[in-house]
Amino acid sequence: MTITQQREVNLDSARHYVEQVYQAVQQRNPGEHEFHQAVKEILDSLVPVFAKHPKFQEQGILERLVEPERLITFRVPWVDDQGKVQVNRGFRVQFSSAIGPYKGGLRFHPSVNASIIKFLGFEQIFKNSLTGLPIGGGKGGSDFDPKGKSDLEVMRFTQSFMTELSKYIGPDTDIPAGDIGVGAREIGYMFGQYKRLYGNETGVLTGKGLPYGGSLTRTEATGYGLVYFTAEMLASRGESFAGKTVVVSGSGNVSIYAIEKAQQFGAKVVACSDSNGYIYDSNGINLDTVKRLKEVERKRIKEYVNEHRAAKYVEGCRSIWSIPCDIALPCATQNEIDETSAKQLVAGGVKYVAEGANMPSSLEAIEVYLKNDVYFGPAKAANAGGVAVSALEMSQNSARLSWTFEEVDDKLKDIMKNIYRNSVHAAEEYGHAGNLVVGSNIAGFLKVANAMLAHGIV
Repeated sequence: MTITQQREVNLDSARHYVEQVYQAVQQRNPGEHEFHQAVKEILDSLVPVFAKHPKFQEQGILERLVEPERLITFRVPWVDDQGKVQVNRGFRVQFSSAIGPYKGGLRFHPSVNASIIKFLGFEQIFKNSLTGLPIGGGKGGSDFDPKGKSDLEVMRFTQSFMTELSKYIGPDTDIPAGDIGVGAREIGYMFGQYKRLYGNETGVLTGKGLPYGGSLTRTEATGYGLVYFTAEMLASRGESFAGKTVVVSGSGNVSIYAIEKAQQFGAKVVACSDSNGYIYDSNGINLDTVKRLKEVERKRIKEYVNEHRAAKYVEGCRSIWSIPCDIALPCATQNEIDETSAKQLVAGGVKYVAEGANMPSSLEAIEVYLKNDVYFGPAKAANAGGVAVSALEMSQNSARLSWTFEEVDDKLKDIMKNIYRNSVHAAEEYGHAGNLVVGSNIAGFLKVANAMLAHGIV
């Protein structure tokens, strides 16, 4: 048998193994479609790794990795402003501690369920590994919706939530942060409750306010990191953000600071959105207005057109991807770009897509990108800046230090550049040059898998 024939035999065997593991995941986790999607996207990328390194299959690395070390579900009772008792459900998945303590955000949104928390936690394993920092993968949250709630209602809920969650976390065990629906207000209330219960363990949460252990650049980190990563993608093709037209979905922290950094790099950002609809401003989005509406006044994005008459507001979010652009940065939520939307982007001339949200492109959308030479930066690589700076916040808390904005920003730039380079290198080494999906999945997996081998069967 020739070397080429042997390689094909090994690849066929690896594909069969990966498919078996995926089918087992489907059977053991029925109805968890988001989790299935995340697992399939990663497992398909790992076929060449198992073909080259049979030891990973022999030691059951994949079977262990797709099963969380721990999934915690709990009741969260609280009292609303009318004195009525409300009950929500809380979650924390501690997926992998192979390379460090569990690290991952908390999401408060009505859509939160076990499937979404598990998909986010599974992705977090590889994202955290890509940062090069010693942090494992976890995620959590609740189906509580903070929108429309008073500060007192949010405080009562978060105190009840933290009372139960606090039993399972700690600065050297599991360090949550914010995510959708969990900002400075929610983090502050949760930290206050943890401090009431256990004392001032500053490193138990990240995304904290600056007066009590937070890090400069944390608010900007995911959005800035997304643009730093995209800049590396552009540079690899001899281009930059200067003069490019950009569409960004969402209008939360990630979106706002992706817009800010893209504009600083010379791009014209023409659209952004919230859960109700989107604004299109052919003159370029006025970021000061967006910041005031979303960060200060907590209003809907449609109010933008009252101050900028040349802009228009469109109900619904799907058609934002029909706007012609050079670069698309989806920063809203999972599966916001389906196959149809991806085809609209291609028809509109998009050349680069980089994900600021977690899994915003469906598997079918990713296929459209790859078939049409759209350079695609997947979420686990492109949006890792947030958790990277969270880990830097942990370092500052441990050392009782506070770094300047510039110091943290420089470290963030280096981390994002290294993620890009490592992803490119892994894709080339395993026969998929230019495919950052394969490259980032493999680069993230190898570090975790080798750590698991070293630890034995645990």
